[in-house]
Amino acid sequence: MFRFVGLCLGTLVRLLRARRSLLLENLALRQQLAVLKRRRPRPRLDLLDKLFWVAVRRFWSGWQQSLIAVTPETVVRWHRGGFRLYLYWKLISKVRKPVGRRQTSKEVRELIFRMVVENPTWGAPRIHGELLMLSFDVSERTISRWMKWAPRDPEPARRWLTFLRNHREAIAAMDFFTVPTITFSVLYCFFIISHDRRRILHFNVTQHPTSTWIVQQLREAFPYQLAPKFLIFDRDAKFAAEIPRAVRSMAMNPVRTSFQSPWQNGIAERWVGSCRRDLLDHVIAVNERHLRRLLSEYVCYHHEDRTHLGLDKETPNGRARSAAHGRVIGRPRLGGLHHRYDCAA
Repeated sequence: MFRFVGLCLGTLVRLLRARRSLLLENLALRQQLAVLKRRRPRPRLDLLDKLFWVAVRRFWSGWQQSLIAVTPETVVRWHRGGFRLYLYWKLISKVRKPVGRRQTSKEVRELIFRMVVENPTWGAPRIHGELLMLSFDVSERTISRWMKWAPRDPEPARRWLTFLRNHREAIAAMDFFTVPTITFSVLYCFFIISHDRRRILHFNVTQHPTSTWIVQQLREAFPYQLAPKFLIFDRDAKFAAEIPRAVRSMAMNPVRTSFQSPWQNGIAERWVGSCRRDLLDHVIAVNERHLRRLLSEYVCYHHEDRTHLGLDKETPNGRARSAAHGRVIGRPRLGGLHHRYDCAA
């Protein structure tokens, strides 16, 4: 009886309501009915259901009377949680019209980066002046800011290499390396190499390297005042105090490398590595005479036939390229360890 009276009163109230309110109530009840009809042990509300009730709460004041599936506090918690989303604040804070100074164009940025790479000593005022001459309206402060993001030169040692190439005619280097013999004794190989064309100016072999012997080798290497301006050597104990004095007496400037820094005499060290890989790793020296003959043959091969990466794939003596395109002939070098190839005439 009470339910019937309640139903009648509810019908009377709904008849007196506006059409908009009835439509919203009908939509809310249908949505909850769809949730309850889902074939699950317990109906659950997914993201779309939560967004639906958040939107209904915003646009309809009587949403609580039609809510059955969950409590009103749950809907309020969903609504507050949506405000904490980053996407919401990003959307409401998005400005349609750009505010502030104009962005630096890509053309200007690339031009700034190019000037920084091609002119490492230039600062922002100098680059700003060049851009003004090109009719680019950009401030000096903007240039200094973009200079911090400029990509650096992939070859930072390019200027140092240029300096060495411009002065390599006046630089030579000397060094020792050891070679074991078949009788397990040790021979010392002395050589002087020019930085210009990687030419071996002088070499010799001894079992007892003394300061007097080294001074004599220097005199044989530079007999007629043809010495370079600088001579590089390391701090080996064999290069005693007599060696720098002898070098100065020949109008050369002695340059000693730092302790345990073989890379500072890189040209000489690379030649030692090449000599070992090309020759000494494949033969066993019998005595001084045998090793001296092997080194003499290798020096000839090094000067006449072997191409070098540091010389743009040329030889120290300037090997001529074959103009003909006939049959290729292989000429053995160093007892067949290496070959030189030429086109038959």
